[in-house]
Amino acid sequence: MNIALAQINVIVGDFVGNFRKIADYTARAKEQGADIVVFPELATVGYPPRDFLEFEDFVEKAEAVIQDLAKIADGIAIVVGSITRNPVVEGKDLYNSVYFLAQGRVQNVQHKTLLPTYDIFDEYRYFEPAHEWNVVRYMDKTIAMIVCEDSWNVGNENPLYKINPMDQMMEHKPDLIINVSASPFSYGQARERIDVMQANCLRYNLPMYYVNHVGAQTEVLFDGASLVLHADGTVIDEMPYFEEGMRLYNTGEVDGKDNVGGEQLKDKMTLIHDGIVTGIKNYFGKLGFKKAILGLSGGIDSALVAVLAARALGPDNVRCILMPSQYSSDHSVNDARELAQNLGCQYDLVPIESIYESYMDVLKPHFWAKEEGLAEENLQARARGMLLMAFSNKFGNILLNTSNKSEMAVGYGTLYGDMCGGLSVIGDVYKTECFELARFINKDGEVIPDNIITKPPSAELKPDQFDSDSLPPYDQLDAVLYQYIEKTKSPQDIIEMGFDEALVKRTLRLVNINEFKRYQTAPVLRVSRKSFGMGRRMPIVAKYLS
Repeated sequence: MNIALAQINVIVGDFVGNFRKIADYTARAKEQGADIVVFPELATVGYPPRDFLEFEDFVEKAEAVIQDLAKIADGIAIVVGSITRNPVVEGKDLYNSVYFLAQGRVQNVQHKTLLPTYDIFDEYRYFEPAHEWNVVRYMDKTIAMIVCEDSWNVGNENPLYKINPMDQMMEHKPDLIINVSASPFSYGQARERIDVMQANCLRYNLPMYYVNHVGAQTEVLFDGASLVLHADGTVIDEMPYFEEGMRLYNTGEVDGKDNVGGEQLKDKMTLIHDGIVTGIKNYFGKLGFKKAILGLSGGIDSALVAVLAARALGPDNVRCILMPSQYSSDHSVNDARELAQNLGCQYDLVPIESIYESYMDVLKPHFWAKEEGLAEENLQARARGMLLMAFSNKFGNILLNTSNKSEMAVGYGTLYGDMCGGLSVIGDVYKTECFELARFINKDGEVIPDNIITKPPSAELKPDQFDSDSLPPYDQLDAVLYQYIEKTKSPQDIIEMGFDEALVKRTLRLVNINEFKRYQTAPVLRVSRKSFGMGRRMPIVAKYLS
C-alpha cells in the first residue's frame, strides 16, 4: 500500500480555498500512485477555529466540504481532519474528528479522545471527547486513526489523561497508525514530537504515519515536519520544516526499513529564523496585505525585524522610518541607514525633535512644577508611534512591532509608543537570543552592521542612556525570566539555583506588574514553549509577586 502525507497550509474558515487545496493534493497523490492521502487535523476548517465553531453556518460549511471531498475519493482514499456534530443532547455539540473517505462516501469517522486545554489549546471548550474507538479495514491493512493529542499521553513523565485511545484500538489488531495533527511549533517541539511518537511505536509495536499542519495562523506557527516511523521507532523520514509538500511512502518499504531518510537538522536559530519569516509571510498573505512599515532605530531589535520582514515580504515591500531625536547618536542614524541600504529597503528620515518640543510647549504650563523624567522620555516614544501610525494609515502598510521578549516581560516599553503595531515579530525572542539571531543572519556575510550588534543597547531617550541603567545585565535577566516564564519556577526555586535574591524578586515583580501592558500588545509570533499571548493567561489585578 502507498500512503501519501500532505502537510498543507490552510486558512481558518476558508472553506473554498481549503477544499481546493485538499482536492489538488488528492489529484496529485492519485497520479503518483497513492492508495491513501492523509491531511492534517481540522484541515477543512483550519486550526485553531476558536469561537467560529459556535456559528451554525460555520459547521454547515465544514460538513459540505466533507461531502464534496467524499465525492472525489474515487480510486484513492482520503484521510482528513474535520468537525462532526454530536447527535446526543448531553455533552458538547461537536467532535474533533478524523474522516476516512473512500469509494465516494464516508467510510469511517473517529473522534478525538484527548482534548488539550493547556498553553494555546482550548479544545474542551468546544469538543466532546470520543467514547468509542474503532479501526478501518482498507485493502489489506487494518488502520488505527487518531488525532494529534491522542498520541501525547504516551512517553510522558507527567501524563495529563487517564486513557490512551490506542490501548482501546489494539483489540482490533491494527497494522499501522495514522495520526493527523495540528502540533504548534516551538524550537524544541520537533525533538519532543519525535520522542513521543517513537514511544508510541514502541508501546504498540506499530509503524506510524504522522501528518502535521504547516504555516501560521495569526501568532501560532506550524512547522510541518510530518513523520513516518518504523514499529521499532526508527525515523524513516521527517518532512521539511515550514514547507508545504507531499511525500509518498510504501508500507512494505517502511516495514522493511528501506530508504531511511532520517531526521531533519534541528538548529535552534535556523528554526526560529524560518518560523518568524513564515509567520510574517502568512500573517500578511492571509490578511491580504503586502507591505510593512517599522521604526528603524539603529538598535538590534528593529534591525532584526527589518531583516526578517524583508526576507518574508521582499525588500520592496518593507519601509523603514528613521526618527532621530535630540538624544539620538549619529552612529545610530548611520547604522540604521546602512542596514536599510544593505537590505534594499526604502527608508525615510523624519526627525522628531521639533514635534517633541511642540508637545513640551503645550505641556509646560501643566508640568512646570515637576522634574523631567519618565513622562518626557515616553513622550518621545509616543511621538514616534504617532508618526508610524500616520504612515501606516496613509500608505496602507502594516506596522511591525519591534519589542523583544525581555522588554515585554519587564515592561521596558511605552504603551502607544514603541509598543504599537499590528504584529509583534520578535516578542517571543529574548534579548540574548536577539544577539544570537543577528549573528546567525550574518554568518554568511554582514547584513546587520557589526556596530549594531556590538554596541551597548540603549533606548536613547535621554543623554548617555543605556538599558543597563534600568535593567540588570541581559544575560542575568533572561536566565531568570526563562526559569519563571517557561519553567514556571517560584522565586525560591530560582534563588536556590544560585541567582541573586534581589535580582529574582525585582525581576518577577516587574513581570507581574506589567501584565496590563502585554494585554494591549499586538499578536506575538510564538517560537518558544511559552510565549506572551493566547498561550499565557495571567490576571492583571493580582498580588502574587507584585
